[in-house]
Amino acid sequence: MFSKPKKFLGIDLGSTSIKLVELYKKGKIPILSTYGYVERPMEENLQLDEKTEETTPKIADLLKKLYKATGATAYEAVSALPNFSVFNSTIVMPVMKEKELRQAINWEAKKIIPLPIEDVVLDWKIIETFKADDTQKHRILLTVAAKNLVKKYMDVFKQADLGISALETEAFALARSLTGKDPSPIMIVDASAMTTDIVVVEKGIPVLNRSIDVGGVTLTRAIASALGVDFKRADQFKRDVGMSGGTTIPKLIETMIKPVIDEINYSLNLYQSQVKRSIEKVVLSGGSAYLPNFDKYLEKVINLKVIIGDPWARIAYPAELKPALEEVAPRFAVTIGLALRGLE
Repeated sequence: MFSKPKKFLGIDLGSTSIKLVELYKKGKIPILSTYGYVERPMEENLQLDEKTEETTPKIADLLKKLYKATGATAYEAVSALPNFSVFNSTIVMPVMKEKELRQAINWEAKKIIPLPIEDVVLDWKIIETFKADDTQKHRILLTVAAKNLVKKYMDVFKQADLGISALETEAFALARSLTGKDPSPIMIVDASAMTTDIVVVEKGIPVLNRSIDVGGVTLTRAIASALGVDFKRADQFKRDVGMSGGTTIPKLIETMIKPVIDEINYSLNLYQSQVKRSIEKVVLSGGSAYLPNFDKYLEKVINLKVIIGDPWARIAYPAELKPALEEVAPRFAVTIGLALRGLE
């Protein structure tokens, strides 16, 4: 008898939707088992970082229904904390024994983490080892999340009758699905519903991570207000027109995303000043990546090559699913990256 392949589940508890991807591996090729998503009501806009007792059971109920609808069979999932809720920093430390290094990192972390060390989960990863001033040194990425937020995620999965095999940051998932094994420095601009995340990835590791409170919903609300139309119609205008032409909508979007452009330029300059290396290209993801002409507009204003990322590029799937998968691709970058973690 042939044994069934082990399946790996990625679940993204987004601010306006919950997304699920299940993969398995055949040889070295990841294969799509199932996928799906469920919208979360805009009027509720439930956030796990909010201090409400109602949030967890409502999200758990939606997740349970989605899991059942997709026919997924894997029990334990990899999920992600949103970038805006996680503190990241890079530090440089001299090379030393692992036990000493761990103690030194905890000591250094206390100086820069905005919360008491006993209230956080601290993770660290060596990005590179280099020689400076005749001394071998590590460049280390620190990732810090509040324990109470981690507990809320664990509670959602428990109430949905699912387990969590790993909880990481969205930045790592994006790097995994959009950059693969490309060793060159790449910037990912993930324009989601509520925020835009700017992540610089180096050899598959997110070394710089910034978040700004401007997303697709921000743009839709501004268009609705300016044109005097409801949210649904404004959203359709945004998707149909985007940055095309010289009408009111492109000009309004241009004004609204100026803080995002400023943050991108700041991040480019910050990275290049810190490591003396240049970003080679920008990869767009998130629901706003498909706005007409947005990629061309961004390429022009930042003077860098900009492409729309395809997180399905390294996944095998039935040909008849291609149109549907391409339509949702930018929205599924985090979820696919989470599922891929299990296959590593």
